[in-house]
Amino acid sequence: MTIIPTIDWLSDLNVFAVNRLPAHSDHTYYETLEEARNAAPMKMRYELNGNWKFHYSVNPDHRPKEFYSSEYNCSGWGDITVPGHIQLQGYGKPQYVNTMYPWDGHNDIRPPAIPTDHNPVGSYVKMFTVPAHMENKPLYISFQGVESAFYVWLNGIFVGYSEDSFTPSEFELTPFLVEGENKLAVEVYQRSTGSWLEDQDFWRFSGIFRDVYLYTVPKVHVFDVHVRTELDSSYKKGTLQADLKLLADHAPSKITAELYDENGSLTTVADGVFSEGNWSFSLSVDGPKLWSAETPYLYKLYIQVFNESGNLVEVIPQKVGFRRFELVDKIMRLNGERIVFKGVNRHEFNCRRGRAITKEDMLWDIKTLKQNNINAVRTSHYPNQSYWYELCDEYGIYVIDEMNLETHGSWQKMGAVEPSWNIPGNKQEWQDIVMDRAISMYERDKNHPSILIWSCGNESYAGEVILNVSKYFKSVDPSRLVHYEGVFHNRDYNDTSDMESRMYAKPADIETYLNDNPEKPYISCEYMHAMGNSLGGMYKYTDLERKYPMYQGGFIWDYIDQSIIKKDRYGKEFLAYGGDFGDRPTDYGFCTNGIVYANRELSPKMQEVKYLYQNFKLVPDQTGVTVINDSLFTDTSGYDLEYILFREGKEMARGMIHMAVAPMSEGRAEFELPADSVRDSGEYCIHTFLKLKETTLWADAGYEIAFGQYVFQVKGTEKPALISGTLRVAEGDVNIGVHGRDFTIMFSKQVGSLVSLNYAGKEMIALPPSPLFWRATTDNDRGFSQGYHSGLWYAASLARTCVGVEVKESDEQVCITFTYKLAISSEVEVKISFTVLSDGSVRVKQVYHGAANLPQLPIFAVSFKVPADYDQLEWYAMGPEENYIDRCKGARLCLFKNQVSDNLSGYVMPQESGNRTGVRRVSLTNRDGMGIRISSVLEPLECNFSPYTAFELENAGHHYELPNVHYTVVTVAGKQMGVGGDDSWGAPVHDEHLIHADQDIEFEFMIQRI
Repeated sequence: MTIIPTIDWLSDLNVFAVNRLPAHSDHTYYETLEEARNAAPMKMRYELNGNWKFHYSVNPDHRPKEFYSSEYNCSGWGDITVPGHIQLQGYGKPQYVNTMYPWDGHNDIRPPAIPTDHNPVGSYVKMFTVPAHMENKPLYISFQGVESAFYVWLNGIFVGYSEDSFTPSEFELTPFLVEGENKLAVEVYQRSTGSWLEDQDFWRFSGIFRDVYLYTVPKVHVFDVHVRTELDSSYKKGTLQADLKLLADHAPSKITAELYDENGSLTTVADGVFSEGNWSFSLSVDGPKLWSAETPYLYKLYIQVFNESGNLVEVIPQKVGFRRFELVDKIMRLNGERIVFKGVNRHEFNCRRGRAITKEDMLWDIKTLKQNNINAVRTSHYPNQSYWYELCDEYGIYVIDEMNLETHGSWQKMGAVEPSWNIPGNKQEWQDIVMDRAISMYERDKNHPSILIWSCGNESYAGEVILNVSKYFKSVDPSRLVHYEGVFHNRDYNDTSDMESRMYAKPADIETYLNDNPEKPYISCEYMHAMGNSLGGMYKYTDLERKYPMYQGGFIWDYIDQSIIKKDRYGKEFLAYGGDFGDRPTDYGFCTNGIVYANRELSPKMQEVKYLYQNFKLVPDQTGVTVINDSLFTDTSGYDLEYILFREGKEMARGMIHMAVAPMSEGRAEFELPADSVRDSGEYCIHTFLKLKETTLWADAGYEIAFGQYVFQVKGTEKPALISGTLRVAEGDVNIGVHGRDFTIMFSKQVGSLVSLNYAGKEMIALPPSPLFWRATTDNDRGFSQGYHSGLWYAASLARTCVGVEVKESDEQVCITFTYKLAISSEVEVKISFTVLSDGSVRVKQVYHGAANLPQLPIFAVSFKVPADYDQLEWYAMGPEENYIDRCKGARLCLFKNQVSDNLSGYVMPQESGNRTGVRRVSLTNRDGMGIRISSVLEPLECNFSPYTAFELENAGHHYELPNVHYTVVTVAGKQMGVGGDDSWGAPVHDEHLIHADQDIEFEFMIQRI
C-alpha cells in the first residue's frame, strides 16, 4: 500500500513512526571471526556523514515541497555537515530556554498543537552509490539522532517518518534503490508533537546531529541480541543467557557461542537452541570476575552464525559484564555491597558542535570522570550516543540511562507547580508516543553492564502514563531498578520509582526524610547546582554517606557548561549564553552549570569534587597515616602511598609506603620523619597522596587519586626581628609623609587613606586602600537576590566619609588611623590603622563595629590597586585552585605560583573568582622580582589578586565587556562569605559561612617590600 506523507503527522499524537524498523540492540557484526576479534571497521556499514546539500526554510510554507523528486535539481543549494546542528552552521539561530517552551510568548497553543509560523525546516539531499560489496543485498539506513521529526525519501519515493530525537531511526531502502547514483532526501522539522516531550534544559537545535550510515546484513542475520548475566547468592557462580532475534529470510543451521576472559582464554562454549521461532543459549561460569566501576572486568562473547550449508556467515562480538544490582533491605547493592553514587549529570555538549559531539569528546569526558573520582553519570535527559555506554562499560562508570522525556513547561511555571494541562499525566492518548521512547532506549541499550538504573525521564510531573513506563521497564528487565523523581510532586504514583529521588533538597531536608523510617533509599538525582562560582557546602551532602546507609549519593548538576562559541563585533571569539544570538524567549546564562568549562577545561570547582568523591580517605599525623578505604571491591595495593613534609611551604623530607588496605576497612601505616626535619620552629604540613602504580586506561602511572594533609606547629624561642633605621615624619596640612631609608610612605587626610607606598623610587599604590564590603555578584548571589538583600553594602563600598585621623609616633614606628562612617547606619564604624615600621613594612589593621538590622556582608576586606606590571604571584596558602570558606576541603596548604590573570576564572558571566583562603603570605612582583609581600599577622587571611575591581566585574555580562587591564587589584579579606550551591534560584549560603552585620570583626596583615 502506498503511503502518502503529510505534515499533519507533525501534530498527530498517533503518528510518530512510519515504516520505521523495530528498535534493537546496538551490537556490531562481522563476516569472519578474525574481523570480529580485531574489531575491524564493519564492511557491511557505509557512512553517509560529511557534506550534504541543504536548504533552510523558516516554516513549512516556504519549504521546497518537491525537492525529494529525482528531477529536482539541488546543485545550487548550500551545504551542511552531517552530523551537525542546523543552527550552528549558519542557518537560523540557536535558542536557549530552561523550563518554558521555546514558543512561549510567540504562540498561544496547547499540546499537541505546534507553531506553524516558525517551525524551521531543513531539506537535506545526499547522493550516493551503493558500494560494490554491498550490492544485491538488503540495504538499510540508520539515523542515530535527528531533532525532532523527519521524513525520508529515496529516488523520489517516500521511505518513512520518525520522531524521538535521541534514539536511532532505521528504515529499509532495498525496494527504492536504482543502479548507479541514488538520491536520498530528508526533511527535518524543528517542531513536532515530540517537541512537547523534549522540553529539556538545553539549547534548542534541530537537524541530523548524529551519525547516518547505510548497512546491509548477511542472508542469515541476528537482528537483536539480548544478553543477561546472573549471579547466585554467593556471587561465585555466574550464568549468561542470551536470546537472539533473526531476520526471517533464512534459518541458520546452527549458532554457537564462545566466552573468553580478558586475557583471551576460552572460558566456556555453548550451542544455541531453537524454540518458538527464536534462538537462545545459556553459559555457566564458575567464579566469574565481577564487573564494577572499580574493576570493570569484561568478558568477550563471540556468537557465530552458520547458514544452511554449515558455513560461517556472521560473527557478533559482545562484551559481557557479570554483576548483580538489587534492592536488599531498602538499600541498593552491587554484587552484595552498598553502593554510593558519586555522580554527575552529563549533557552531550561541545562549544562548537552543540550536541553533535565526537568520539574524542567522549574519550576526554570519560577520562576526566575517572581522574576526578566520579563513578556515576545520569544521561540527562535523553539517551546518549551508543559509544558513550561502551566507554562506561570499559572504563567503569555507573549509569542511570534516562529516556527522552521532559515536559517541564507543562506543569511548572516560574517555579510554581501548576499541572492543570500537564502532559503526559493520565492522558492515555500520550501513552503510545511516550512508551515508544522507553522501548527504543531499552532495546538499544539493554546489553550494557554499566547501566544499573532505567530512568523514566525528567521533570514531567507524574501520572499513569509514566507509571506504565516504569512497569514496562520492570517487566522486561528485573536486573535493574527504575528511577523517577517526579513522584515527589504527586505521591499517588509513588510506585513509579524504586528509590526516593529529589532535586536540590537541602541537607536538613534529606536528613528529615532519612530519620522518618523511610521506605526507599535516597539519591539526589540533581544536587549542588554548579552554576558559575558554586559548589559551596558540597561536603554537607557527602558527609551524609557515612551517617545514613540509605543515603546513596547523588549527581551534581552538571558536568559541562552549555555555552557556544560566538564572535563579538570585532571578530574575536567568546563563549556565549542564552540571548546572545537574539533568541527570545531565553533563560540567558542559566545554561552554564558545569564543573567543566564548555571548551573542556576543568573549572576550579573540580578540585572540591575530586576530593569529596575520593574512595580513599587519607588522615595523616606526625607519626603516620590512616587510610580509610571506602571502595567496595578494591584494596590499595595498586597505589603508592607517598608523604611529604613541608615547613612553611619548603620541602623537608619525603618517603613512600606500601600497604594494602582491604575494601571497606581502614589501616594505618607508621612513618618516621628525619630527626632534623622538624627541628626549627614554624608551621609544618604533611601531605599524603595515593598515586597509581601502573598506567591505566584513564591515567598514567604516578597520577594522584587521593590526598590528605595534616598541619601542625612547632614552637620555639622566637628571635625578635631586628628593625634598623629611623623614621622621619613630615605632617603637612593635607598629607602625612613617613620617610625612611630609601622609602616614602604617604597618607592623605583629604583622601582618608594611604596614598603612596614608594620603595626605592617605585610607586606601588595606584589607587588607595579602602574598606570593601561587596564582591562581584556570583550566579548563586543573583539567584538569591543578593543585590536586593545586601545591595546597601555595594553603596557602602563606594561611599564613605572619613571622620577622624589619628597619628601616633614612637622611635620605631608611626601609626596612622582613619575612622570611617557609613551612610547605611549611624552605628557602623570602620577603622583602618597603618603602622609603619622603620624598615618600611606596614602593618594594616581593619576593625568593623557592627550594628543590628543590617543584612549580611558579602565580604569584609581592604582593597587597593597597584600598577599592572606587578602581576607575578607566589602564594603560601590553601590552593592551588581558587577556594572559599565553604569550598576549601579539596584545597591544600602549599607553595604555588600563578599570574594575576589566572585568577579571573572562566565562568562565562564575569563574577567573583580567584579567592584563596588560609593565606599565610603571598608575594606580588613584576617580572624583575620587585614588589611587595602581604603576610598574615594573627590569623590566616583570604586574598584575591585580580585584573579587575569587584565593580568592573559586577557590571560586565561577558568577558569581552571588561576593560583593558591597567591595574592589579589587591583584595585582602578577614572573611568572605561562602559561594553556596544548594541551588541557584534562592538557596542562601549556609549560616556558618555568612558574615553577620551585627558582629564585630577585625583582621591584620603586613605589607613588606621585596
